[in-house]
Amino acid sequence: MTERTRFDLRPEDVPTAWFNIMPDLAQKVQPLPPLHPGTKEPVTPDLFAPLFPEALIMQEVSIEQWIDIPGPVIDTYRLWRPTPLHRAVRLEQALQTPAHIYFKYEGTSPAGSHKPNTAVAQAYYNKEAGVRRISTETGAGQWGSALSMACRFFGLESLVFMVKASYEQKPYRRIFMETFGAEVRPSPSSTTEAGKGILEANPESTGSLGIAISEAIEVAATSEDTNYSIGSCLNHVLLHQTVVGLEAQKQMEMAGEQPDFVVGCVGGGSNYAGLAYPFMAEKLRGTSKARFLATEPAACPTLTKGRFAYDFGDTAQMTPLLPMYTLGHDFVPAPVHAGGLRYHGDAPSLSLLVKEGYMEAAAYTQNEVFEAAVQFAQTEGIIPAPESAHAIKGAIDEAVAARQAGQARVILIGLSGHGHFDMKAYDDYLNGRLPEVEFDPAQEEAALSRLPDVPIPG
Repeated sequence: MTERTRFDLRPEDVPTAWFNIMPDLAQKVQPLPPLHPGTKEPVTPDLFAPLFPEALIMQEVSIEQWIDIPGPVIDTYRLWRPTPLHRAVRLEQALQTPAHIYFKYEGTSPAGSHKPNTAVAQAYYNKEAGVRRISTETGAGQWGSALSMACRFFGLESLVFMVKASYEQKPYRRIFMETFGAEVRPSPSSTTEAGKGILEANPESTGSLGIAISEAIEVAATSEDTNYSIGSCLNHVLLHQTVVGLEAQKQMEMAGEQPDFVVGCVGGGSNYAGLAYPFMAEKLRGTSKARFLATEPAACPTLTKGRFAYDFGDTAQMTPLLPMYTLGHDFVPAPVHAGGLRYHGDAPSLSLLVKEGYMEAAAYTQNEVFEAAVQFAQTEGIIPAPESAHAIKGAIDEAVAARQAGQARVILIGLSGHGHFDMKAYDDYLNGRLPEVEFDPAQEEAALSRLPDVPIPG
């Protein structure tokens, strides 16, 4: 009998509520609140009112375990959800490992990644609030693609500030967004005060997510008909992504196994949190001993070399102060091809899990990541996004460790998107042109020296 390698749920099995990890996290460690940059006091919900609709603000501060998903959002989810869970048998054979490797594949969405899970929700709530336009940032283009699509579904206009390095590396992502009606500007741009300031200091700036966030927030804060939307980091974004992990739990039960090792890539944290948090709750409750690995680029090693501190979420210092691992809000990472992972900070809840030892972190260089990506493509037939390839690298290392130890392990990968718009990166790797980008500790030291003077309690 042929061994089953794909596990599918039915359309009616799409989750009807998002999972909130904050109640479980609060049982183990006291989460730190975001602070007002002026008063240094915990922010109140009204501070977010110029940027977000009330429904999303309430989700951001919610301590409820479950948040119901609106019907129109579920209906839209069913365009691609539930997404498949695969067992990577061919990769297991190539690695000669006793480990069982599974991957939850989010590249089946219309935008090619996990990002529509929150983009659709955010567009829906903004439409319900009477908003006309949404402004946002995007690194590799995955988030911008998802939000432009979601805005079109709900009759909203969209303005996307795309990090200049990715804008130039990935023109087809820009075209994708424009096909859905988005206006796309390379960031830093000359259309905002934040962008102008960066360009005056460095006309050749390749941009960063922190800069693009500043530009998008500035537009929303100064336009009555425009709200801001973010693709990662904040609680409500991670909340929406938990449909991934909730489905994966059911699919792992179908496979008759439970993960010993859950690995994903982290830029801001939404993709990995979405997969990991339903499983992490079991660990926090003491019913699971699974290990969790957050992977990132060696050129932007926020979790592995950053500092846990209060910092701004953007370069122009327009956001509240967030307690997170950070390289400094004005740190500009080198232009690696994994543009979605070029962010100076990480989600506060995920950062806290790393800080308290519930989650591990590892950083990899570009070439070793693409080596893993090519091996995955050649065995499993899916060309992964450069971001997702970091998770694959972590999983391969764990599978090799299982072989060396002679131990069977169950590994679950979050494969957050496909790499069909990343062929330039693969071309560079396959032809020996992919640079081994170095992390600049001197730049980090300088950026960290400019952190707000706010002590972390304890």
